[in-house]
Amino acid sequence: MAPVPPPPPPSRADTALARPHHASDVPHRSPFPAIASYAFLSDCESNCLISPAGAVEWMCVPRPDSPSVFAAILDRAAGSFRVGPHGVRVPTARRYLPGTLVLETTWQTPTGWLVVRDAMVMGPWHNTEERSATHRRTPTDDDAEHILLRTVTCVSGTVDLQVECEPAPDYGRRRATWDYTDADYHAVQTMLDDGDPGAAGGNGEGGLALRLTSSLRLGIDGRTASARTRMVNGDKAFVALSWSPLPAPRTWEQAADQLWRTQEYWREWITLGVFPDHPWRTYLQRSALTLKGLTYAPTGALLAASTTSLPETPGGERNWDYRYAWIRDSTFALWGLYTLGLDREANDFFAFIHDVCRDNKDLQIMYGVGGEERLDEAELTHLTGYEGATPVRVGNAAFEQRQHDVWGAVLDSVYLHAKSREQLPESLWPVLKRQVEAATRHWHEPDRGIWEVRGEPQHFTASKLMCWVALDRGARLARMHDEHDFAEEWGKLAAEIHADICTNGVDDRGVFVQRYGSDALDASLLLVPLLRFLPPEDPRVRATVLAIADELTVDGLVLRYRVEETDDGLEGEEGTFTICSFWLVSALVEIGELERARALCERLLSFTSTLNLYAEEIDTRTGRHLGNFPQAFTHLALINAVMHVIRGEERAGHDGIHFEPPNRGG
Repeated sequence: MAPVPPPPPPSRADTALARPHHASDVPHRSPFPAIASYAFLSDCESNCLISPAGAVEWMCVPRPDSPSVFAAILDRAAGSFRVGPHGVRVPTARRYLPGTLVLETTWQTPTGWLVVRDAMVMGPWHNTEERSATHRRTPTDDDAEHILLRTVTCVSGTVDLQVECEPAPDYGRRRATWDYTDADYHAVQTMLDDGDPGAAGGNGEGGLALRLTSSLRLGIDGRTASARTRMVNGDKAFVALSWSPLPAPRTWEQAADQLWRTQEYWREWITLGVFPDHPWRTYLQRSALTLKGLTYAPTGALLAASTTSLPETPGGERNWDYRYAWIRDSTFALWGLYTLGLDREANDFFAFIHDVCRDNKDLQIMYGVGGEERLDEAELTHLTGYEGATPVRVGNAAFEQRQHDVWGAVLDSVYLHAKSREQLPESLWPVLKRQVEAATRHWHEPDRGIWEVRGEPQHFTASKLMCWVALDRGARLARMHDEHDFAEEWGKLAAEIHADICTNGVDDRGVFVQRYGSDALDASLLLVPLLRFLPPEDPRVRATVLAIADELTVDGLVLRYRVEETDDGLEGEEGTFTICSFWLVSALVEIGELERARALCERLLSFTSTLNLYAEEIDTRTGRHLGNFPQAFTHLALINAVMHVIRGEERAGHDGIHFEPPNRGG
């Protein structure tokens, strides 16, 4: 991490720590918007969150894991960028334009109506003279323009428009200083860092620059660039924030053209998918768009979420940085993406997994979006945290943990990838062998488990299950590759692991348990039928699914585990994990409980945000979303749960036809 510069002159950020740290200390409504109320925008290289008040309150450039330029979501003084009517903070309506990641916000004021449209601009491929320094995947026709575009139209009456752009670079540790770049008032610039000469987004002298371009007249007041104007019916304006040498719009016509092109990009992309004609189609499409927005196009990586340190427990310490790519997400991502016909994104993510597996190093559980191995964790003590939840963390020390599910995730991904081509590419065989051999060496050892507990390592049943997946899929792939000796050897070890799990991972009532020697339940064991460890009609599968549904739930939604039964190294409670509830939907369909699965799925869909987005957890008492946002894992599980129910409905009543989920074949 770069050295912290000398402290700037006193500002609002300097007094942040003087404010109460917990929402309970404040006798009035929290100044932080609800997590679920944010809108998510992306150009597949950067992303941002926009509050209902029209303020960008989270944005990191040039990469999604770069230091933030706006972080008001973690400290109300850590930078924001608002476009909206003066004196009005609550919009009349917000929506995504159908089939896009373009946000439309409609405002009513006492004197008129205003419509703001926000997008992170997509344009034509622009590395035409020389190759990109970041892209490792095959170039497409489209590429990020590195511009956040905000257009404004007065559609009735008269409205006083207000623009305030107040960046706080490096998580609020640097002070922004704006300068005019031209002779007029329409463009200003601030340097985010000193960088390297010629760095992307630089000003030609090195460093990363943030530029604000507008049809409005911009003024500078300290670290704030602002504009004010009175708009009347039919007036149009735009504000563009950019961070690369690519040209930002300078006229309304150029801005309108870029907005139109971005809408077309998303609509053409979503048309490539295959979505059932079903009332839940809109949830599938929004989840697909969100997952696409969480990809990092240059490498194919899939972010777990766009944010860091949004709390899993209000005011608590369960705050983690999720702006990285987890290996375990790969199998669930490929399940969901192949199911919806989004093969290119599935292939790109698989290529990223292939990249990080190529060397002979031990496989980590997670990587930076560029494949970086070290994700050193640090605490930002100068930030108050969302509603006082501290610590605020950047980096994630879990990258150093030993988790035995990674080999199974990779092998299942290879298996799904090979099945989609009906062959195993020769380049994958060495990768496959290394991961199977790693599972062979370590499957009998304790680890930290799928939930990355920070307590003592245990013999987690789900970790053994994923090691079985590694050997089982490895044997299948060896047969596909005509390596029958390996297939026989790995098949025998898969049977040994299978027997060990069935002996030590099941309690007296025939229920799979969290860890050997314990009777604690764990939602990860819902994967037993989904990964085809046992057939759905096996009584142990049914007993496990129903035990979790009846005993590991709060108001019908699923916990990962009971914190009082699990040494996870942390204090406090946590909400229900939405991915686990969606897993329960899929598992209920598997064991023939279609009506119960449909009812739970309908209830889960009712908890979606007004923009059909999900965080990591749901507080069943309040309906609040908790944890980082939007959460890829949740949207992946939603896709599979919804498709399970839809396919189950299609096949209901057809005696003798065994249900086969959309993500799993023979």
